[in-house]
Amino acid sequence: MQSSWSAPAPPPTEWSRHRLEWGRRTHVMGILNITPDSFSLDGFVLEGASQQQILAAALQRARRMVTDGARLLDVGGESTRPASAGQPPLDPTIERERVLPVIAALASEPWAAETIISIDTYHAATAAAALEAGASLVNDVWGLRADPAMAALVAERGVPVVLMSNLRGERRADRDPVADVARMLGRSLELAHIAGIPDERLILDPGFGFGLVGAENLRVLSRLSELRVFGRPLLVGVSRKAHIGQVLGLPVEDRLEGTAAEVALSIAQGADLVRVHDVRAMARVARMADAVVRGWRGEEEREAQG
Repeated sequence: MQSSWSAPAPPPTEWSRHRLEWGRRTHVMGILNITPDSFSLDGFVLEGASQQQILAAALQRARRMVTDGARLLDVGGESTRPASAGQPPLDPTIERERVLPVIAALASEPWAAETIISIDTYHAATAAAALEAGASLVNDVWGLRADPAMAALVAERGVPVVLMSNLRGERRADRDPVADVARMLGRSLELAHIAGIPDERLILDPGFGFGLVGAENLRVLSRLSELRVFGRPLLVGVSRKAHIGQVLGLPVEDRLEGTAAEVALSIAQGADLVRVHDVRAMARVARMADAVVRGWRGEEEREAQG
């Protein structure tokens, strides 16, 4: 089997004490939602729980993800569900109260010393506080377009940023979703360049489920390799998404196989990083897909990946 993309891998992303090498293997990002209302049913019950209980549960889940193969942990305090349901955005103060203790605790754990902690936010103030607490990467679901201060913050701190295409509020009839995703990513790249963020610290995310509806997600996935024209690593986040449930007729808690299929297909189309809930299963899927698409290097490779 030949992969459907042939663009050269971007150069490694290096910052602080971290290094992400692209093209050799697919990196796995585990999702750690510190929210009571996550669409994927993996958030924490915050009401009535003590800070100590929340921290203990979050650390236990995070440690399991790292053991299962997560290279990165993406910590978020605001669910995407309120935005999709027309609810007001979460107060950034509450967001920070949720994520900062978890990030600080993770950063102090010896078993997480080699783990890259990502803050999932579009608020510059939250990102700044999270970086101070121990995060070292920003995952912005609005691609620097929601908070004018975000691009300058990322440039100043010298950390990588995930720029996600977000087509919410831009619904048009008969559109080409791939062209629209590319257009949105181009806007975010322009903002990053204006702020002085170097290319090697930019990661692109097509934004599955963020303004893409139903079969549009499938069209973007099937043409994912076209987005390699930007020359940047691609992050794919399809885990448990609604379009998988629509295809299979399954609830959110029963979308493991559908997620696995899309993770494998995304790697065949050039994904460099996959953001997932079920780390153990998806790390295995990624390893097998890498063996086919990128080439297996025998026992040495298997031992290196654990």
